[in-house]
Amino acid sequence: MAEHGIPATQRGRKHLLVREYVRSLIVDAEPGSPAPSERDLVEQFGVARMTVRHALDGLVAQGLLERIPGRGTFVTKPLIDMQMRLSSFSEEMERRGKVPESKTLLARRETAGPGLARALETEVGSPIVHWERLRLADGQPIAIQHVYLSLDTFPRFLDEALPSSLYYLFADRDLMPTWGEDSVVAVVAAVATEDEAEALELEPGAPVLHISRRSFCREVAVEVTRSIYRADRYTLWVPVLRPEHLR
Repeated sequence: MAEHGIPATQRGRKHLLVREYVRSLIVDAEPGSPAPSERDLVEQFGVARMTVRHALDGLVAQGLLERIPGRGTFVTKPLIDMQMRLSSFSEEMERRGKVPESKTLLARRETAGPGLARALETEVGSPIVHWERLRLADGQPIAIQHVYLSLDTFPRFLDEALPSSLYYLFADRDLMPTWGEDSVVAVVAAVATEDEAEALELEPGAPVLHISRRSFCREVAVEVTRSIYRADRYTLWVPVLRPEHLR
């Protein structure tokens, strides 16, 4: 079956043409700007409304457009795509040309419960540091990050000025992480609490993304972090490769 004279085998190509055309229009558009209307795109490309809607759905899924019921489709604020790599928040933001900033919300001595003791490879009840920070990019709040360190490994951490970058401290102590593991947690009702929403400038109950990290310097567990990211400003990029024996 043809679509305004377009063979069915070419519909996928038309969908891509519409999507990339709209992407080119919105790439420099101000957040909140209206997207091209479905009717105009149907007339311009000579395709069915479903093809246009499919193209726009792709841009919505990528976080570039948002649909507001009763109003239409609009350009969103650009998402920050964070690749899963062993680097600091500051390094990732600078790599994207953004200015990183941190605000300490809490820094205190605590004792390790079973979960943190296991993660930091220490004894239950051992002294640990709990450092909570608000992480920003270009002045916009992106995440709340909870860092846990063993006071056996960093005995003077709370007695000195807090470092501007945790990874600078690791480098200074010759404990720069060499490998690690990240966990993306799907929790029931992954939404911001009232305190988290206030810090992240969200509405209470807005969706958030929970990411945990454990980093090692050789065989020493040097940090555990638990972060809450704004789901409307952040997307996780995980490159994957097919194993050699399956190629």
